[in-house]
Amino acid sequence: MPRIALVTYDPGPEPSKDHDLPVLRRALEDAGARADTVCWDDAGVDWASYDLAVIRSTWDYSWRAAEFTAWAERCAKATRLANPVEVVRWNADKRYLGDLADAGVPVVPTRYVAPGAPDPSAALPTDHEYVIKPATGAGARYAARYTPDQHETAVRHLARMHEEGLTAMIQPYMASIDTGGERALQFFAGRLLHASRKRAVLAPGTAFDADKVAHPGLEPWTPTASELAVARQALSAVPGDPDLLYARVDLVQGADGEPRVMELELVEPNLFLHLHPTSTPKVATAILATAATP
Repeated sequence: MPRIALVTYDPGPEPSKDHDLPVLRRALEDAGARADTVCWDDAGVDWASYDLAVIRSTWDYSWRAAEFTAWAERCAKATRLANPVEVVRWNADKRYLGDLADAGVPVVPTRYVAPGAPDPSAALPTDHEYVIKPATGAGARYAARYTPDQHETAVRHLARMHEEGLTAMIQPYMASIDTGGERALQFFAGRLLHASRKRAVLAPGTAFDADKVAHPGLEPWTPTASELAVARQALSAVPGDPDLLYARVDLVQGADGEPRVMELELVEPNLFLHLHPTSTPKVATAILATAATP
């Protein structure tokens, strides 16, 4: 009987936000596996006792990035880790968008401003709306959109992030999100699993440290041929040509009407199985196949 670790986070006194986890666990057990839900930072877990550890909802990792990466290194030495640790290391910092751009993948234009940069405010646009968010963020935490006349507020945002040691990303706000939303294309074992669309996350005037709904108005989506092509181009540009068990490519429409990569989620993307219930057995099958691969 294969043993699978479904790796998540410790939500503390609050209920877990990963509603798909118990569904996936049952699907794996129904398929003949032993599946355990375990927290990545639980020191009592014997990772070597598992045939495969699948990172699923380690949704606090971006605020403990060094600790999380060190855990991934240890786990990968004890058992098979999906996705591979070198992918986790690369994808945990959104400066990977620069690597994708260098490989010719159409991405949302991005500047990075690290702590200690001289006059970081000089990087703020003066002629268009823009977004500031952390290079190691998730769930829209510490993200906000600004117009040029909100310069001083944006400067304070940068300063707060730099005080916490966070590198800031500055991107033009993609106005198409307000009308057409953002697309998420999910891949599993190299094949398109399903796709979804959500409405805009960042409302004008919302403070960067305010709580936000990460996936508002989520609904099924049928990707266009151009969206599929850009998603596959992004996946083919991942360094090292790794064996990816799962991937999510988040796309937005550029000013030219063509899709651009907003994010490439290879660490712990939400699968939205509650929205696509027929995908659950496919995911379970792929996990078991990976666990059985020598």
